[in-house]
This record gives sequence, C-alpha cells and structure tokens, in this order.
Amino acid sequence: QVQLVESGGGLVQPGGSLRLSCAASGLTEILTMAWYRQPPGSQREWVARITPGGTTHYADSVKGRFTVSRDIGKNTQYLQMNSLKPEDTGKYFCYTAYGRDYWGQGTQVTVSS
Repeated sequence: QVQLVESGGGLVQPGGSLRLSCAASGLTEILTMAWYRQPPGSQREWVARITPGGTTHYADSVKGRFTVSRDIGKNTQYLQMNSLKPEDTGKYFCYTAYGRDYWGQGTQVTVSS
C-alpha cells in the first residue's frame, strides 16, 4: 500500500520561506516524485518534479525560487520555497505514479501579510 504524507505548510508573509516534506511508504523502487498545487478556486497545477537520477524540473512560475530535493534513505522528498508570493497560496500535493497515480492528502500554504 503506497502512502504519501505531506507536512510543513502554514501561513507565511510575502518574501518568506517554507519547506514542505513528503514522506513516502510502500514503494519498492525509486520513482519520479512531483509536487502539485491547487490555488483557491483554480485547477491543480504542476509545480516541480525530481527524477530517480536527481534531475529536477520546475514550472516557470516557481523557477529560481523553489527547490525540490529528496532523501532516498528516508523515502522523503522536499520542496524548499523561498521568496514566497501571495499567488503561491494553495494546497500543495505530493504525487507519484506506481502502477497508478498516488496523491498525498495535501498541505495548505497561505502567503499573506
């Protein structure tokens, strides 16, 4: 049974930082892991991903501000978010595909003064 559990969301002022974590269990191989977010009233959108080899890719809206990484030994991926903007507000989800799509329950990020 694959499970993805996010943590680390919260309320932060514009320009601030947050670090999200996604702990994975039930996986027997290293997979591409991704982050998505869903702003209020909008559809879910892709944010970043990291491949088994460690190659990273980012949406243009977060490039240069967000960094995705992983600790393979801990089966955990991270999303370091710097220079946060109000438009980064949303629920952030961890995702992987392992025979089917798996999503975490999400963690709320609110950027507001």
